[in-house]
Amino acid sequence: MKKLFFIAAFGLMSVAATQAQEIRLGAKGGVNFSNIGGDDITGVDFNSRTGFHIGALVEIPVSEKFWVQPEVLYNAMGSKATTLNTFDSKLNLDYIQIPVMAKYYVVEGLSLEAGPQIAFLVKAEGETTIGDGTITNDLDKDKFSSIDFSLGVGASYRLDMGLFLGARYNFGLTDINDGAFGDSKKLNNSVFQLSAGYSF
Repeated sequence: MKKLFFIAAFGLMSVAATQAQEIRLGAKGGVNFSNIGGDDITGVDFNSRTGFHIGALVEIPVSEKFWVQPEVLYNAMGSKATTLNTFDSKLNLDYIQIPVMAKYYVVEGLSLEAGPQIAFLVKAEGETTIGDGTITNDLDKDKFSSIDFSLGVGASYRLDMGLFLGARYNFGLTDINDGAFGDSKKLNNSVFQLSAGYSF
């Protein structure tokens, strides 16, 4: 899958070279509603965590209606968790993510999008709330997969002035558990994103 991703990226750069005069550069940011799904963990109930994403993008035209949009994002993901001892905890997993979205403009300004994403884990952190206090500690990143593949689907609307709004859901394809929750449990990220940005 890594080879396919980099072949696709090389192909996009070739398209970019032929369409350079129409390329749009932009930036975006917004809110994440992330969770962890997969196998049940005894004594742990995962719930949605609110995080953020921010980064840059390039819009590359292939035809009048079909565009390709590579991005580089800092993505704060993870999950809230409630354990049997009633402690409220957070699992904060931060990634550098590279989506490559295929965009189809249904009508002027409104596009549907889908594409693969690869993310690299840069931080694993746990938070536990006990009473009025919160204990934060770094987790062993080696117990989580360092690379996370996912599929993103969504839609966006771009105004003539360059401002745009978007919504996207990311389906995690990678088992991110590498020993953090035992060797037999398979877990994956899922994220719903709301974004705002500007491209020119």
